[in-house]
Amino acid sequence: MKAGYITDEHEMLRTSFRKFLKKEALPYYDEWEAKGEVPRSFWRKLGEQGYLCPWLDESYGGTGADFGYSVIINEELEKIGTGLIGIGLHNDIVVPYLEAYGSEGQKARWLPQCVTGEMVTAVAMTEPGAGSDLASIRTTAVKEDGHYIVNGEKTFITNGIHADLVVVVCRTDPHASPPHKGISLLVVERGMSGFSRGRKLEKIGLHSQDTAELIFEDAVVPSSQLLGKEGEGFYYLMNQLQQERLIVGIGAIAACERMLEITVDYVNQRRAFGRPIAAFQNTQFKLAELHTEIEIGRTFLNRTIEAHMEGEDVVKEVSMSKWWTTELVKKTALECMQLHGGYGYMEEYEIARRFRDAPVTAVYAGSNEIMKTIIAKKMGLGGSKDE
Repeated sequence: MKAGYITDEHEMLRTSFRKFLKKEALPYYDEWEAKGEVPRSFWRKLGEQGYLCPWLDESYGGTGADFGYSVIINEELEKIGTGLIGIGLHNDIVVPYLEAYGSEGQKARWLPQCVTGEMVTAVAMTEPGAGSDLASIRTTAVKEDGHYIVNGEKTFITNGIHADLVVVVCRTDPHASPPHKGISLLVVERGMSGFSRGRKLEKIGLHSQDTAELIFEDAVVPSSQLLGKEGEGFYYLMNQLQQERLIVGIGAIAACERMLEITVDYVNQRRAFGRPIAAFQNTQFKLAELHTEIEIGRTFLNRTIEAHMEGEDVVKEVSMSKWWTTELVKKTALECMQLHGGYGYMEEYEIARRFRDAPVTAVYAGSNEIMKTIIAKKMGLGGSKDE
């Protein structure tokens, strides 16, 4: 069933982007997985073809495309592999912070390079001792003589190795009450004094996605790198999380659809006891159930995307979609791997990689436990409907 927000122009993008990925990504993806990163050359190719931040205004190099284009780009990237999530993070999570809260000077300086792929972005929220509880972050930024002195450590940072531009969540007022009012966003650039990379982290899955530690040791960041207003960082983060979590749901459903596709193909070809595995009732029922649940998830997700594109507040629905789709992607990976039998455990089969990549989706962009807490508050449970 075609989503209501998808037009012929969107489908033209899908066709061209799929063709691009088949040539420029699919043949090399296993190599990228082995090396632990997607090459910068691929980012530049994306930029050359207009696949980076197409929603930006033409004055910054974009085409003013609607969010439907972002949906398609994220879906098609996911069909190649979940390890390409860093591109979606750049396009639809980090760069929107720059566009929404940056000054005209900042936007003119940074956004065109984000479109061409010359500049890769990241957002640094998580710390060794602070994940979903952003109000407890300890990275500090002390203002003096026209710049900030930043000290702290960030971890699990997507695009951490490649990032040229990092939106860093830090505490500019250690005495603010409540604590979240002391949080600000600083934009730190590659090469700034005191800013360095720690380890490229070894993960169970997402092997081609460069995830790293970032270290700030008396890092000198000009005051002109403040994004928006001092002390408003927490509110900026909350405003952008709706789209971030929606992006995760889009990837999760696309992954489910891909796993179902490859498993249907496998069980139709694989034979046991003289007939295709697909002929067994257990196989049919398992896949019929998955197909139904994936369609339900897709339908709800599409409705939420449409509301988001209309500018509606769908924090509750996005939270529902994020936890539902990411639990479903884990279930789908497990069921489809089982139906592959012993071959499903072999790295040469795509389902093995999908099985490794699936679990983290329920953790990043806010754990699913946090999603349920948000939903409960929106329901009025616990005495408040405010997030």
